[in-house]
Amino acid sequence: MVKASETFVSGFSANPDYDFEIRCVLGLAYAGASDTGEVLAAVSGIGKNEHEKWFAAWDALGDRIAAIGDASSDASHDESAASAYLRASAYYGVAVNAVSALDSTDQLLPTFTKQRRAWERFIGTTSVDARSVEIPYEGTTLPGYYFRSTAPGDTHPVLVAVNGSDGSLAALWSSAVSGALARGYDALVFDGPGQQSMLFERNTTFRPDWEAVLTPVLDFVLGHAGVDADRVAVYGISQAGYWVPRALAFEHRFAAAIVDPGVVDVSTSWTTHLPNGLLKLLDEKENTKFDREMALGLKLSPGTARTWNFRARPYGSGGYAETIEAVRAYTVVDEATAITTPLLITEPEDEQFWPGQSQELAALTPSVSTVVKFTAAEGANYHCQPLARALTEQRMFDWLDAILNRA
Repeated sequence: MVKASETFVSGFSANPDYDFEIRCVLGLAYAGASDTGEVLAAVSGIGKNEHEKWFAAWDALGDRIAAIGDASSDASHDESAASAYLRASAYYGVAVNAVSALDSTDQLLPTFTKQRRAWERFIGTTSVDARSVEIPYEGTTLPGYYFRSTAPGDTHPVLVAVNGSDGSLAALWSSAVSGALARGYDALVFDGPGQQSMLFERNTTFRPDWEAVLTPVLDFVLGHAGVDADRVAVYGISQAGYWVPRALAFEHRFAAAIVDPGVVDVSTSWTTHLPNGLLKLLDEKENTKFDREMALGLKLSPGTARTWNFRARPYGSGGYAETIEAVRAYTVVDEATAITTPLLITEPEDEQFWPGQSQELAALTPSVSTVVKFTAAEGANYHCQPLARALTEQRMFDWLDAILNRA
């Protein structure tokens, strides 16, 4: 008998990054943003470090499925077109991230443009009431999409869904929006500073004080017609497991919040794998020495260097030490005690990026937090439990319905 702890150990690829990405995309199938067979066929035979093939596979899959969408749309088969465009957008999203391991980033903007086109074509063909919106933000706007449910009544509860550091809107649709609409919630998604279109097209960067983002987003929602102002909730996935708690420490008008998972200190995912000697240089403010040592080390691993540069770009920093210092600002240790919003925190077994931090966040917010565990025995391990999105959806919306007195 296979032990629960051995579930999926062999994985879908010998490359752990590829394996996790495949799991994430397969999980999107539950809400229609991927199709299992076409995904597994596309990645079949790709070796552990065949980065060009990895990018090409996802880019070609996106092209093929987008072409199906175009053909269906041209023949007025809008439901078929919407399905294809949603999947294509998700696949292009993987290709965008795959650029991080390539010798050149020349493919980044063209690939993202295709991703965005597929998403916009999904919005234009889906039977869901979906419309693009512009959210006022510091003298400019944040691009977003508002989804109206078909539930009866003049007003609906709303779920604001916040993406992680590099997720696509198609993935966020599957993680939260689809389930919200099925349960009578309206939903809003958007690109914040450093995310997707705000980074690639407007060259904005992340900011740690996410209340400066989420407060104007909430203001926009509350000014939207048909909103039940007492039942606006927020969901944050992956790195938004930091952004949402940070905002909640200052913004108390949300009726409830969900973080998937909880993140107290973003920087640990950067520093955990650094040698103690390098960390000591950082702590002693020996930035020049740190940068020199990092440059020497990464010179021996060009692929790692390319990935570092790609991941550092949203923080708007320059040198290696400067990047770590920037990321270290993304902590909610001192602010979390100010959170008064009911908070659901997911805690997956085998969390690989921020292990233990869901419990840390709960310990900082004991009067408002509920932790829900996900296990390998349920097929629900790893960051954001990618192969258990149906289970995740059930647990988080059942909790949310109860908090909002909708059960």
